[in-house]
Amino acid sequence: MIQSIIRYMHGYVKIRVEGYSPERFLNLCRHHQIYIWGLNPCGNAYEMYMSLKGFRRLRPIVRKTHTRVVLVQRTGLPFFVHKYRRRKLFFISFFLCLGLLYLYSSFIWDIHFEGNEKWTNETLLEFLETKDVSPHMAKRSVDCAQIVKDIRKEYDDIVWVSASIDGSRLRIQIKENEDTFRDEDGGGANSADAAGQGDAAPDAGQEAETPCDLIASKDGVITSMITRSGIPQVHVGDTVAKGDVLVTGRIEVLNDAGEVTGYQYQKSDADIFADTQMNYEDTISTKYKKKYYEKSQRRLYYIKAGPWYISAGTLKNDFKEWDMHTNEHQIKLGENFYLPLSYGSKIVRSYTSKEKSYTKEELQKQLSSNFNQFTGKLQEQNIQVIENSVKIHISQDTAAAKGILYLNERITEEKDTEIMQVEKNEQDENAAAEE
Repeated sequence: MIQSIIRYMHGYVKIRVEGYSPERFLNLCRHHQIYIWGLNPCGNAYEMYMSLKGFRRLRPIVRKTHTRVVLVQRTGLPFFVHKYRRRKLFFISFFLCLGLLYLYSSFIWDIHFEGNEKWTNETLLEFLETKDVSPHMAKRSVDCAQIVKDIRKEYDDIVWVSASIDGSRLRIQIKENEDTFRDEDGGGANSADAAGQGDAAPDAGQEAETPCDLIASKDGVITSMITRSGIPQVHVGDTVAKGDVLVTGRIEVLNDAGEVTGYQYQKSDADIFADTQMNYEDTISTKYKKKYYEKSQRRLYYIKAGPWYISAGTLKNDFKEWDMHTNEHQIKLGENFYLPLSYGSKIVRSYTSKEKSYTKEELQKQLSSNFNQFTGKLQEQNIQVIENSVKIHISQDTAAAKGILYLNERITEEKDTEIMQVEKNEQDENAAAEE
């Protein structure tokens, strides 16, 4: 590919060599280091390609071999420029186009989000605009590191952010705390803990110096325990309640008589898993509205060029019930080079709605699908579902899946260690004074 581009830039020709001894012509070309390619016999002659520079060196070889060279084809930029040398407007337009492309490549024309589920693109874009980050801004003004900090500071449930520039697109990848989804679904997870763990990375060195205990975040029965630092306060098989100390970061210092003379403090670290329980409930309506779309509709076509908007058609309607569908495409060159031009259409369609009821099988299928998605999220968080007693109850207006999930999960939660002061014995103080 690169070689073809180089050949085109320098120009090359296709020739036909005729005469008594074209083979001698080929040998002399090799001797004079004139590169040829695409050699093809054509009757008593040969056709081949060679560079424009090599073609200009053929005159002595043609005279010596008494051959005849016919120019069959000319290809390349030099010939193109020579052919259109009098069309100045064409070249002006060409270089103007290159200049505009270079100018457009210096700006951000599209902001793309990936991984966001709870926070919509519109919400994140509105926040970024308050930080002077928006489409149509210059690339040199984009501070990816500051964008990451601003998003992490504003949204506590976003635990990881990455910002990068791809062509004329600002690409922002987001990892949301999945525990917040469990809170919204009634799972009862502690979202603040996960968010805190995500924010702890910049101050990891400071946290390592702060003594802390590990306490139980939930009620449960300990099934496995691996302690790396700290003093364990429970054992496998023990039943613990929420808030109980599992591993303490305070270590007692004893004298020969077994008396406590002081304390040493450290940051507790352990992997402790326990069997826990979680109440699960998911309720949906047994009725829904089915839409019957009519033929009547309104259509609007539009073109956007930066802040300018040109449209054709109308969206004025007197429909009682209607939906609007918007389809917009931004023009781009290649994969990531977006331009400030977009086109699309808006369609308003009228419909009539009628209330219908789900069948028992459809309700069971929907609730089962929701339950499988919920347990799948638990497994992604390394929470194992051992057993469940979830049952489906269907009434006239609602259908619900209720029950208890029996889980095995990590239940450790950090808490600052209480600093203890040792009271010295008066007799010990007197003896020390006499010495």
